[in-house]
Amino acid sequence: RTIKFWNAHTGALLHSVDTGSQVCALLWSRHTKELVSSHGFSQNQLCLWRFPRHKIAEFTGHTARVLHLAQSPDGETVVSAAADETLRFWSIFGPAPGAAAASASPGR
Repeated sequence: RTIKFWNAHTGALLHSVDTGSQVCALLWSRHTKELVSSHGFSQNQLCLWRFPRHKIAEFTGHTARVLHLAQSPDGETVVSAAADETLRFWSIFGPAPGAAAASASPGR
């Protein structure tokens, strides 16, 4: 029910966040200081956090505990797998900084 951030070098606890429900999986954004957590009882939701402790959004749709998370190669989409035997695809993270400008440039 708690997400803890530790300094791996010193072993010091940096931040602790009470999520209010069972934490099943964590996934860092490839491009920003954001983190997705998946949860079980009672809402079976995903939560988007901005490091160190600000909840940005909640995503619901599963009817059982969300057990696994994976991220697309471009870092924009997250897939969740739950005990309700479903996979759900979520557009959670935005494009990498500079990705929109690079795709709009001539010759691509």
